[in-house]
Amino acid sequence: MPASGLHFLWRDPRVASQFRTGVSLHSHTMHSEENMAFLPRYAHRIPGVSQAMRKHEAAFRSYYGKELDYSRSWWTPPLPAPDAEALERRQIENLLDLPALVSLTDHDSITAGLNLRLTNPLSAAPISTEWTVPLPGSFIHLGIHNLPPDDAASWMAHFRAWTAAPCPNRLAELLAALHALPHVLIVFNHPLWDEGLAGREIHRRMVHDFLNRCGAWVHALELNGLRPWEENRDVAALAAARSLPLISGGDRHGREPNANVNLTRAATFAEFVAELRQDRLSHVLFLPQYNGSLKLRCLETMADTLRDYPEYPGRVQWSDRIYFRQDDGQIATLTSLWRGAGPGIVRNFVALLRVLESRRVRATLRQALAGRREYAL
Repeated sequence: MPASGLHFLWRDPRVASQFRTGVSLHSHTMHSEENMAFLPRYAHRIPGVSQAMRKHEAAFRSYYGKELDYSRSWWTPPLPAPDAEALERRQIENLLDLPALVSLTDHDSITAGLNLRLTNPLSAAPISTEWTVPLPGSFIHLGIHNLPPDDAASWMAHFRAWTAAPCPNRLAELLAALHALPHVLIVFNHPLWDEGLAGREIHRRMVHDFLNRCGAWVHALELNGLRPWEENRDVAALAAARSLPLISGGDRHGREPNANVNLTRAATFAEFVAELRQDRLSHVLFLPQYNGSLKLRCLETMADTLRDYPEYPGRVQWSDRIYFRQDDGQIATLTSLWRGAGPGIVRNFVALLRVLESRRVRATLRQALAGRREYAL
């Protein structure tokens, strides 16, 4: 069985003193294209929002003579790579008093890691990505960490080619080839999150089918900092059944740093990978924010993505960070398409979320949404 430790900082404030380094895994930057194809499936479940969306979809259909294709639009998190890395690094250094290793994993992009190395030739930042892997009926996400710098672009080309023309046998070959690189880490991110809304049982069958075919080349299952404990507990059971280690993954998109990290006695990312792959050691630490309300944390992340950032020219407004691919293939921002402030319902929604910038409002909501939680496997 893998030797994994599960720790909670609010229970054991001194646990980090036993380790050498803190590792932040799975967080996103401005280079992460977050596809909005999911939006109507979720939004149409919300009273009021559903009616407003149907109204705008009907107006689009009437004007253009076709349905609004959400899959051609995407949003990007606000932080550039240096700021995202600094945010994660500060939390580990200040809260845990440890040096930090940070692996940024944007969706299907390695630009963040490449940029960190370009701006700082001495940077040891791993080149990593979160690969979206379509499977029959839905999709999964794999965290691919620490690609070899000289071959990282070539690997991304292989990933994109497979995604464009999925082939089950070829997927096994790709993962086996990655596994053959001793410093690469392959993580099954939030494995039990039915992100594609396929249905709980369908999604779990897909997960088991994938692990039956490719599990030999998966190094760990992720306990996700933005998923509920009940789901993470099921992931732990799945990991035990498959004799796979557990690993942290905060999945940060906004300004709240990752809610869990790994603790290690390794000094470099390659040593951390070896500790997990060869020694089967993984110590996951949940941080205080995970003990708060998940609903409030998600709202705060949404507010982070919708606030203005004057320090980022060209990406100041939230609508500057939403993109749409037009019929001619050209990419336009939502700001340029609206040529104005946008629909009233959108402006009102943004204004409502910005109320969360008030510390008093956040404190009130935190108290109202607080509840007793039991963290046990």
